[in-house]
Amino acid sequence: MNKIFKSFKYLLSALLLVSLVASCKTSKGQLDDAAQSVTKTVKDEKLANALLWKISGNELAQPSYLYGTIHIIDKDDFFLPEGTLGAIEDSEKMVFEINMEDMSDMSAAMGLMQKAFMADNLTLKDLLSETDYKLVGDHFKKIGFPLMFLERIKPMFLTVFASGDMDPMDMKTGKIKSYEMEFMEIAQNSKMPMGGLETIDFQMSVFDSIPYKAQAQMLVESIQSGDTGTDQFKQMVDIYKAQDLNAMQEMFAAEEGGLEGYDDILIVGRNKNWIPQMVDMMGIQPTFFAVGAGHLGGEYGVINLLKEKGYTLTPFTSKKI
Repeated sequence: MNKIFKSFKYLLSALLLVSLVASCKTSKGQLDDAAQSVTKTVKDEKLANALLWKISGNELAQPSYLYGTIHIIDKDDFFLPEGTLGAIEDSEKMVFEINMEDMSDMSAAMGLMQKAFMADNLTLKDLLSETDYKLVGDHFKKIGFPLMFLERIKPMFLTVFASGDMDPMDMKTGKIKSYEMEFMEIAQNSKMPMGGLETIDFQMSVFDSIPYKAQAQMLVESIQSGDTGTDQFKQMVDIYKAQDLNAMQEMFAAEEGGLEGYDDILIVGRNKNWIPQMVDMMGIQPTFFAVGAGHLGGEYGVINLLKEKGYTLTPFTSKKI
């Protein structure tokens, strides 16, 4: 039982970090003006290929920084653009989508496990055809995580493991890395305070805004895509390594499948909610913001929304380190 609990802890920790794959995209109708799908409209002005941006102007005493993460990545693909460590050193606080320190709290982990389950005792078997259920079961059995342990988990969580290349325990073994975890370690080592733009409860509530049927369909399609060698996550990693925010937006715009039509839920409203918080934080002290790269570009991306508030966003277009 202890082994199973540890497996779930690593599984759920990884899943919370997957907004680019599953959740990086707040509740439907939460913001009326978000009803016109923004992520389907790529702004004419192309952004420089950069994951790290300096935020200045608008009477800021000192600049802050914005970094676009991919929440999980193979350790061999992990890199930091030149200037990243210097930007962190120049900052006095590090802020994530959620406060990463909350992830190490055992009571929070237990609460997270409960929130990961579907309501009304629903199971994957209730949502899928017999054929699709077998497909999902065979997939997770192949990666060493029997479906009996996953039956009631919200399907959208499980899409991160739709490719056979990623195992739920890969974070523990070090095969994959998390930019958030790496940045948290840097902050902890330098005793830098940390914060979050959202709570764990809010991020979890995003999943409840999308019908389980739609989530289950996305899971099936993601597994089918991985099995046919067209794994979308691999494409995303290539785009990320090129630091190409424009291509990332275009990929979202072209995306089809079980979650088509829910883009506004997953990206737009959250971006708009973050801006006033970022403004307040930057006014107090220079801050290093690390959020999913899928939130940066586009007409309603964080970069453009900050520009509309009068800030200057300067890209770091130097080489990787």
